[in-house]
Amino acid sequence: MYPSLTNTKANKKPVIGEDSIVNKPFFNTPTKHILAINDLFEGLISWRLWGLLGWQDIKQRYRRSLLGPFWLTLSMAVMVGTLSLLYGTLFGLDLDDYLPFLCLGFIAWGLISGIVTDGCVAFIGSESFIRQISLPFSVYIYRLIWRNLIIFGHNIVVFIIVALIFNIWPSWTGLMLLPGLVVICATGGWVSILLGMICARFRDVPQIVASFIQVAFFLTPIIWKPELLVDRIGFVQFNPFFHFVELIRAPLLGNSPNTISWLITLGITLVGWLITFIIFRRFRSRIAYWI
Repeated sequence: MYPSLTNTKANKKPVIGEDSIVNKPFFNTPTKHILAINDLFEGLISWRLWGLLGWQDIKQRYRRSLLGPFWLTLSMAVMVGTLSLLYGTLFGLDLDDYLPFLCLGFIAWGLISGIVTDGCVAFIGSESFIRQISLPFSVYIYRLIWRNLIIFGHNIVVFIIVALIFNIWPSWTGLMLLPGLVVICATGGWVSILLGMICARFRDVPQIVASFIQVAFFLTPIIWKPELLVDRIGFVQFNPFFHFVELIRAPLLGNSPNTISWLITLGITLVGWLITFIIFRRFRSRIAYWI
């Protein structure tokens, strides 16, 4: 007689805890937290890749031009020189004090606004890469931050010229620029991830963000000095953009950023990363479908 099918090993039910194929996927599948952390870490250590991509973006933008990326420096110099004469005369300000203030304000704002606006298209603009190559999504975030740092490096040449003309020497206080840039880039990281995901899902958001940045520019002490508000100076303290700008402007003018600016910017950085990581962990797998 044939053996009963009920006695064969093929029909044996797996026991919980047994080393079976049924149980292995459950224990070996990484959680969403681990996948999100791995994405951020693997993207960071791929610095050669996003460094090359960021530099290639700059070269592609100014391809076949005579000055290349130094058109950034020239356009910044023309803008700062023109506006300093206009608003310096309009407000009756001393150019020796106002021109360096305006110059650093524009340079700092260019870095901050550039990261925010580029963050809106961080994933949309990298659609061809995302659809064809399996890379950490954070690579595209580090790429845009590096690209804006390169632009910042070209623009800072304008301030070096201004500093030589007006005999400005920030001394050791100028080294505070480095931690300030770290805080700005760290904040730009979570802002770019968050906006990148939102804009990939809702395509009207980039226009909203662009309009918001324009309004924020006029509300932030870039072309006007905080002292002009006199008894309404508290209005400036509630503007987070002002504190991020001060992380760059104050050290290069020979002043240390005040404690309030450090507390506000560090608080925004930490809280922003906490919220963004939760959202990134939840919707990271949908980015490729949204674009």
